[in-house]
Amino acid sequence: MSVPPALAVVGWSGAGKTTLLERLVPELSARGLRVAVVKHSSDTHPLHRPGSDTARFQIAGAALVGFATPEGVQLTRAEPLADTLGPLLAQLADTVDLVLVEGWKDGPLPKLEVWREGLQAPLAATRPEVLAVLTDAPAHALGPLAARRVAASDARAVADLVLATLKRGSAHGR
Repeated sequence: MSVPPALAVVGWSGAGKTTLLERLVPELSARGLRVAVVKHSSDTHPLHRPGSDTARFQIAGAALVGFATPEGVQLTRAEPLADTLGPLLAQLADTVDLVLVEGWKDGPLPKLEVWREGLQAPLAATRPEVLAVLTDAPAHALGPLAARRVAASDARAVADLVLATLKRGSAHGR
C-alpha cells in the first residue's frame, strides 16, 4: 500500500489557482496519473447547509457524513485538514497517484505558488517550501525568484515540473 504524494497549490486570492488546476488535472491525467484535488479554505463555513439532514447528522456527532446523488457521493469529516491529512492520504493509497491541495498556505506540504502582478509579494520570497512560482509575469518582476519561475499558462510545463518533483521524491508522502 503506497501513500500518494501531495503538493499544495498556493497563492493569494485571485492569483489563478483554480484556473491552473482546471488545466493541470487533465494534463496530468493524460499522462496516466490519477489525481485527487482537495480545496482548502481558511475561511470557516459550514460543510453542510444549515438545517439540512446532513448538517443535523454532523451536529449529532457523526464521524463521517455522506451525501449521495445519482452524480456521485460526497463524504465529509468535521475535522481540520491538518488533523486528517495523514489518514486521508492513507485512505487514498493505491486509489490515486497524486493529491493536489488548492490553498493551505500554512500547511506542511511542499508548495507550488501561483502568482500574478498586482497582488501581494510572492510567498516564495519567505517560504522555502515553495518549490516554484507559477506566473505569466515577466521574469524581472520576480527578481531573485525568477530562477524558480514556470509559466502558469503552460499546463504542459507545470505538469513537467510536478512529475520532476514526484521523481525527486520532493512531494509530501514520498
